[in-house]
Amino acid sequence: MAAQTPQTVVERSTLVEVAQLAADVRTEVQKAFYGGPEPIELILTTLVARGHVLLEGVPGIAKTTLVKAFAAALGCSFRRIQFTPDLLPSDITGTYVLQAGTFALREGPIFAQVILADEVNRAPAKTQSALLEAMQERQVTIEGQTRPLEPPFFVLATQNPIEHEGTYPLPEAQVDRFLAKLKMGYPLASDEKEMLRRYASPDQSLQTRRVLEPGTILRVQELADAVHVEDELLDYVIALAQFTRSHRRVALGASPRAALQLVHAAKARALLGGRDFVLPDDVKHLGPSVLSHRVMLSADAELEGMSADAVVREALDRVPYRGRPRG
Repeated sequence: MAAQTPQTVVERSTLVEVAQLAADVRTEVQKAFYGGPEPIELILTTLVARGHVLLEGVPGIAKTTLVKAFAAALGCSFRRIQFTPDLLPSDITGTYVLQAGTFALREGPIFAQVILADEVNRAPAKTQSALLEAMQERQVTIEGQTRPLEPPFFVLATQNPIEHEGTYPLPEAQVDRFLAKLKMGYPLASDEKEMLRRYASPDQSLQTRRVLEPGTILRVQELADAVHVEDELLDYVIALAQFTRSHRRVALGASPRAALQLVHAAKARALLGGRDFVLPDDVKHLGPSVLSHRVMLSADAELEGMSADAVVREALDRVPYRGRPRG
């Protein structure tokens, strides 16, 4: 039986159109990336929710390939920033230079609509912090002058596990600016075999084509804002966040920003799924990706090998949803 909503906030034909656009993006990205649909789904959801994504995994599992294919499908301007220990903040934002007797801004690579911050944790904290204002405010300040960034401004950062040599842990404030964290592992044998077959003799017809444009992305983001969320679901999100804050093995729980971004992500997932209302399953599905990287464990819990993921999973298992089921 079809779910009943208090009111129709998005036309049915529009929902079908958005679902088709999402399917087109998935199809194009999967021409280049062989790692299952979940990473593509999470990145697309984060884009529609106006967030940013942190991708973590060992080298060589196609993190950069995934980002580049996704950017190609979006049809937005794209720049890659390779983070290294000697990278300076001005190498990201740009600087004023003297030209013909006057100072003119030489824009850094941050002035693009889609940014790949590659191996972001190989740069020290001072350089990583150059992204903070851009990610939160969609603007940069250079020598006292503030300049807006062109929408949709979307950062996809990759990092190697912090146990690897030459890496720096991201500051808590930096991590909190990422709506979602995606942990990427090795592909299934079937996906890896297909990747070997395709890349051993590349077919130019399999290049990712542009299926979206900036204006379309902004329109979909506005539609996600209109997706309906019941008060009981807001209570559920708050209860999940509070569970992490009061957990005896947690030093720092999910922030109010984390709860807000979980709601935004759930609305985006609902829209991409052809619905104009959020279900508890949207929150449960996205909870680990949105909350886990914001939960800091106590020193004792870390020594015992406990993970923030386990805390969030425990919250999802133990916190009940007290709303009425739809359907």
